Amino acid sequence: MKALFYLLPVLAGIAMTVQSGINGQLRSAIQHPLFAAFISFGSGTIALVIILFFYRQNLPDPAVWSSISWYKFLGGTLGVFVVFVTLFSVQEIGAANMFVLIVAGQLTAAVILDHFGILGMKPNPANLQKMLGIVLLLAGAYLVNKK
Repeated sequence: MKALFYLLPVLAGIAMTVQSGINGQLRSAIQHPLFAAFISFGSGTIALVIILFFYRQNLPDPAVWSSISWYKFLGGTLGVFVVFVTLFSVQEIGAANMFVLIVAGQLTAAVILDHFGILGMKPNPANLQKMLGIVLLLAGAYLVNKK
């Protein structure tokens, strides 16, 4: 079962790469990056509605909503930013260039979040090995993007 926790992120990475290519083609076809992002999120919303219909778990009680901090509702907004950036950039710089930069940003942010235990992360201090990993990843991003 633990292998699934390693396999699923790899599959998500593959899906993100394919998604960016599809969204980039949609952007080119309709010549409107924001509307392409809207369509992408619209189809995702429809998929989630269908999944929720078949998911056998009760929805949260309405009283719960008022106790949730406002920033916890911004995940979808950040998702809009990510989808917009990918469909805006992928056809200009290519999937490999774009994703190596995204991964460099993700890993840098992840090490900072883990180190300080931000956003409910279990504190996991940065060490020399992790810092070297970030430096190597940034060097890789440079090499992948170098013309």
